[in-house]
Amino acid sequence: MSATLSASAFNQAVDRYLQRQRSLGRGYVHEERVIDALRLFLEKNTCTDLDQALFEGWCVSQGHLSANTRRNRQRIVRNFCLYRQRTEPSCFVPDINRFPRRSPHAPPIIFGAAEVARMLAIADRLAPTSSSPLRPAVMRLAVVLLYTAGLRRGELLRLTLADVNARYGILHIRASKFHKSRIVPLSPDACRELRLYLRKRFRSPLSHSADSPLLCNTKGCVRGYTGTGLREGVQTLFQIANVRGPDGRIPRVHDFRHSFAVGSLLRWYQQGADVQSNLPKLAMYMGHVSIVSTAYYLRWIPQLSAAASDRLERHFGHLITGGAA
Repeated sequence: MSATLSASAFNQAVDRYLQRQRSLGRGYVHEERVIDALRLFLEKNTCTDLDQALFEGWCVSQGHLSANTRRNRQRIVRNFCLYRQRTEPSCFVPDINRFPRRSPHAPPIIFGAAEVARMLAIADRLAPTSSSPLRPAVMRLAVVLLYTAGLRRGELLRLTLADVNARYGILHIRASKFHKSRIVPLSPDACRELRLYLRKRFRSPLSHSADSPLLCNTKGCVRGYTGTGLREGVQTLFQIANVRGPDGRIPRVHDFRHSFAVGSLLRWYQQGADVQSNLPKLAMYMGHVSIVSTAYYLRWIPQLSAAASDRLERHFGHLITGGAA
């Protein structure tokens, strides 16, 4: 970054803004990336501050992205400008009415054990590569943990060897969303998969250090998978296993989390468990602040409706006697 831009009021304001937001307990990693991209744009244009023309030029450079992504990035810049306006009333603030219109998000695709079984069989047949000798095992464990533990993608990627306890089947999720940490007990099947993976993971020459990533490749050195690398690997499994939604779409990695939540609810209905008392437990397991956040993941599917109806009929069907009056 040029000395001129580094010393600019804009750059100093960015640093103050990020420091303030993080002091409130927010990570602001994504926001920092967006604002840094704007900083680089200013530098390439040899400018030290933002105005309407430069903002529009930066927006044009983002034209290959979806409308929702562009709107979100422009909103991040606008929030920063609003913060700056408190002490610099004349600074430029983008007009939110000129942002791209928000498009409805595609609904999650819910899938079950049969689809996951096909994905696991395909993962076992993946070919290792020179930079990812554990590729089949990594993809298999990723699918298992995403589906059986409902982890966020970032939580899975940040796991280190110190965060897993294969003996007791426990994962330690550290400082995740809203800086919340939690202990995640694994199912017996998932614990068995973890042990099988670790036998391969601990083979030489891969690092055994406690801070070494659980899911790793050897591109240049032992390092963790990136979000892009995991997404591309999992989407390959979706495609080959022909896991698709009713509209033909391939699921997203985050749809594992939706499927985990819906699957938990479906099991409770089928097992006759107390659904209402279990919802706070599900919220805690998934790392949510409250069941309000968990409710977002509880999507309607025909199997869930049928299970709830069957349970209602078993308990209260005897109250309905005869037909309509």
